[in-house]
Amino acid sequence: MTRQIEISVDPDNINDPEHIRRKILKQAPDGFDSYRILRRSIDARRSRPRFRLQVELDPDASLPEFHFAPVPAQPTVIIVGAGPAGYFAALELIEQGIKPVILERGQAVQARRKSIAHLLRHGEVNPDSNYCFGEGGAGAFSDGKLYTRSNKRGDIRRLLHLLVLHGATADILVDAHPHIGSNRLPTLIQRIRQTITDCGGEVHFGITVADFIIADNTVRGIRIEDGHEIYAQAVILAVGHSARDIYEKLHAVGITLEAKPLAIGVRVEHPQELIDTIQYRQRPRHPNLPPATYALTCQSRGRGVYSFCMCPGGMIVPTATRAGELAINGMSFSGRRGRFANAGLVVELRPEDVDNFDGRKPFGYLALQQALEHKAFLMGGAKGQQAPAQRMVDFMIGKSSDVLPATSYLQGLTSSPLHELFPASVVSRLRQALVTFERRLKGFLSNDALLVAIESRTSAPVRIPRDPDTLMHPQVQGLFPCGEGSGYAGGITSSALDGQHVAQLAARFLKATSNASDRL
Repeated sequence: MTRQIEISVDPDNINDPEHIRRKILKQAPDGFDSYRILRRSIDARRSRPRFRLQVELDPDASLPEFHFAPVPAQPTVIIVGAGPAGYFAALELIEQGIKPVILERGQAVQARRKSIAHLLRHGEVNPDSNYCFGEGGAGAFSDGKLYTRSNKRGDIRRLLHLLVLHGATADILVDAHPHIGSNRLPTLIQRIRQTITDCGGEVHFGITVADFIIADNTVRGIRIEDGHEIYAQAVILAVGHSARDIYEKLHAVGITLEAKPLAIGVRVEHPQELIDTIQYRQRPRHPNLPPATYALTCQSRGRGVYSFCMCPGGMIVPTATRAGELAINGMSFSGRRGRFANAGLVVELRPEDVDNFDGRKPFGYLALQQALEHKAFLMGGAKGQQAPAQRMVDFMIGKSSDVLPATSYLQGLTSSPLHELFPASVVSRLRQALVTFERRLKGFLSNDALLVAIESRTSAPVRIPRDPDTLMHPQVQGLFPCGEGSGYAGGITSSALDGQHVAQLAARFLKATSNASDRL
């Protein structure tokens, strides 16, 4: 009979299967035939950190099954966007026997690498191929963290096995905070595309949506910028959190949108060795321990302030999608061997924060996001993607930093008064949060730490409404908003799960409309 137990393992022995088996036997003296590690996490609360393993004894050995077979030419579903929501929606449609046609404004992942290399080398943003746009979406070159381990949105185990099938390491099946790494993701993404095209799906790059073809309150297809029209029985919008032009085009044709609150702030960068020392209380860290992470949150006068997208052994990268603006994010390679640790530190915004932008409803948060990104660009020196930065302690006392410490940000930093970049309410809450976080992690509030601006792409600033039962837009039959860009996910796994769910409902819609046509 299947049982679950939890054991604690010293870092010295984490790679010793016999030691782990003996540990299990102490809790299961009646014996077992086999075991499977369900979850691996680190307990750093003690003086010496230990691994905690959740173990299943005599587990069911069956694995999730996938049915990828050639699909007929009809019916078809257009998917706008080749990020995790779009690609996993496509895989689900194929399993449902429906042909996906994916339209992506950016480039295939290998060509996209060249655009990003040019951005890093010259500071010039390609508006269609960058850290946010292109095959794989915003997560492809931003670490590949897999935050969600809950089954609330869908079958997470099945999703993780699907990633392993396409090249992810089996570690993601057990790690409490799994990630794939920006160096491994491109190959995985190409393999997913290969599965889609091998089954008869289509993937087209460099395609920008110009308009939506709608008749009788039903979407019929897409008109692209060169004037061509592509017809389908349904359209899934999986456009990503930075697709501002799509929001404008939907608004222009009268499709209802909603303002969606977001959070803004900075990237905090420490030497990784400092975070290791704070968290593990040892220096250097044990070679079997991964680079230390943190997740911090607090309330400041009714607003949440929290760390976001923590990248141990990582680097800060520029994520603007057009010239004259600056936005940043963090990423790590699979080994996480970099000298620095970085994380977003952001403050929740509320409607009163965008009062000056009310004339642009439902684009108030988007307009504030754009205004701050332009201000950050100018503060950075309006040269390439150089970023404004300030030592943490100097930020606390409102003083510009005379000298900035070393950084992972390749485009370079400009010493700037970040306390003048943000609204006063954001500055005061960031300061209060840093004091709170210092109490929890002694040494966190350090002048060896940098604040770099601006972390502003935490989520989509607009939501595309959808019916909770059908997942279609309430005004337009066959139009399925999906993923992070539509306001329903945040990160790779939640976006992928939402893509699968939407695809299942799209398949149900196609079947219902086909049956109705047959009756006529």
